[in-house]
Formats: sequence, C-alpha cells, structure tokens
Amino acid sequence: MLPARQDTRFRLAEVLPDSLATVLGESSQLGLPPARRIVVALVDGLGAAALRERIGHARRLASAFTRGSTISVGFPSTTAAMITTLTTGADPGEHGLVGYAALDAANDRVLNLLNGWDAQSDPLAWQSVPTVFERAVAAGIPAVVIAPPRYRDSRFTQAALRGAEYLPAATIEERAARAVAELRRHERLIAYLYIPELDVVAHRHGVESGEWTAALEQADAALGELARALGPDDLLLVTADHGVVDIPAESHVVPDAALFAEVRHLAGEPRCLQLHLEPPADAAATAATWQRVLGRSAWVATRDEAVAGGLFGEPGRVDARILPRIGDVLVGARARVAFYRDSDSPARGMVGQHGSATPEEMLVPLLRFRGA
Repeated sequence: MLPARQDTRFRLAEVLPDSLATVLGESSQLGLPPARRIVVALVDGLGAAALRERIGHARRLASAFTRGSTISVGFPSTTAAMITTLTTGADPGEHGLVGYAALDAANDRVLNLLNGWDAQSDPLAWQSVPTVFERAVAAGIPAVVIAPPRYRDSRFTQAALRGAEYLPAATIEERAARAVAELRRHERLIAYLYIPELDVVAHRHGVESGEWTAALEQADAALGELARALGPDDLLLVTADHGVVDIPAESHVVPDAALFAEVRHLAGEPRCLQLHLEPPADAAATAATWQRVLGRSAWVATRDEAVAGGLFGEPGRVDARILPRIGDVLVGARARVAFYRDSDSPARGMVGQHGSATPEEMLVPLLRFRGA
C-alpha cells in the first residue's frame, strides 16, 4: 500500500543543479531565464497548501505563486533528507540521509541526522555525493550559504552544505540583506539562503496558528525586499523542503506494545516510522500485522517494497551501502495522525509535523523573481 506519487512537472532535486547550469550559461530543465547570479531561498516548512491558504498574508510571494509554481519534494518529507536532496541534486537513496533519524548500523544505534552527530559519525562517510556548491567552486563560480550562526559548524552543515562559504546572519531580515550584498559583490554567484523560522514555529504552535502566519509575513516582507533589489542579471528562487500538517494531541496514536515486540531500533519520525527488526523477524509478516492494526490511517511497506516503488529515488540508483539505513518496515501516516512508541514521548509536544507522503507535506512552491 505505497502512497500515491505527488507528480509535478519539476522536483526539488532539480532546483540547485539547474541554477548552477544557468549561471554557467547552460540549458535548464526548469526553464530558468538567463542569469549570472542566483539566490535560492529555502523557507523551511512552507508547503504549497499552507501558502495558498494564507496567500493574503504573503503579498510579495503571492505575485509569483501561479498554477505552475508547485513542485514536489522527495521522500521522506523531512529537513535532513530534503535539504541534502536540494544541495546535491540526489535522492536520499543516493546521498544517504534517509530520514530525520536513521540507523547507524556500524554502531548499532539510531542517529539523529540534524543534530545528533558525534565523534563516531563522519559526515563525509554518511554523505559522499558532491554538493552543488563543490561543483560550482570547481567550475569557478563562488558559492555562499547565508543562514543562522548556530548551524555554521554543525556536522549536518558539513554533510549537506560543504563547499560553500558560510555567511552567518541572525534574523530573516539580516539574511536577506546579506544576500543583496553578495549579489552586488560577485560577477557570478550561487547563493543559498536558509529561513528556518517558519518550521520552528510550526512545530511549537502549528501551521494554522497566528504565530505561524506572523512568521510568514516576516519572511514575505524580507524576501520582498530582496526581490526588489535584484538587478537584470539576478534571479531569486523561493522554495521549501517540505510542508507541515497540524496533529492535535487526540490524533496521536500509541500502538499496543506488542506491535513493537520484534523492533530493535525505531528510526524516522512520528509521521513516518522506520522499524529495524530483530533478526530473524520477517519484514513482510511484520508489515502485514501493522497494516491490519492501523488500517486506513497508515500505509505500511517493507524496505524492498519502498525501494522498488521509487520512494527513495530511482530503484536502480539506490546505493546498496545505504540500504541498511532504511527501516526493514516503514509506517507512514495517510491521515492526520502521528505514531508514537511511548505515551510519554517528548515528541508529543510537537503540533506541526511532517515526514510522510501526503500532498500537504510533499508539495512546495517554487517561486521565481527576476530583476529589472
């Protein structure tokens, strides 16, 4: 019972590689206009559905939000996986960051791929695909990342953003202003501007909250200022890594402990669990049991089914070395629910969530702004 594919004309994986191609004067799959300098602004958690519902609070973004400006992200719809897909042009089955948390088989543990790295986890070993930034610099194009200071020295940054000069800026407004300065400083440029604030607010208060709407207005104003500062050879692309759905506490599902009897490690996140089983448990039998218990609220698949179905990228391109990081069984939410192993899980404090393959999570905007 694999989820339906969210087919769109373009995909997140194409955005940065096509931006580099455009700056190099090559053809673009996205049909980007000629540009010598491109800023790709990623607004973490800005789903197309949420933007459409609050379009009156995003007047500047609204001007570029048309019927053809929605693209699909990959799976799973989570930050660690999808930022890396953006910055490498590869799917998780190739770049290796296959979820929010994934099995570190060498150390028999689950590793948080955003902020759980330690001395036992080498970012270059986990993610060996060259980034678009590395390819840009090799081609003589400056590459910069403009993001909050707290991420500058993180191991996730080393895995996903290596090759670019990291330019820290604390607020959304400061980041947008720094992007303008970089556009004026370089003859040619690939810049990545990261705005995490909406996702942070969504987890805490929900995407349907007043706080999230206020954060959208703030991002819209700053990006509007950036768009107005573009010159004739500049291009701004605004996109996202995933959307968000609000999951009220009454929609939290804590399955009977017996379902976890064969689970050695639990990875993924509440909207898409990845179950790593104790040998010699049978993945197909375990998947059938979970599907029978959860019914229409979830889709359940074995690793083999998920890979063959293209969830982690083109089946023939999924790296065999990465397969053990993917759960033996995947449990994804179809409905507005989230799954927890324990009733007292700290993650139950999150309101806005993502990770599964619903349209609200998988479809994001790709907005284009060209300078005059």
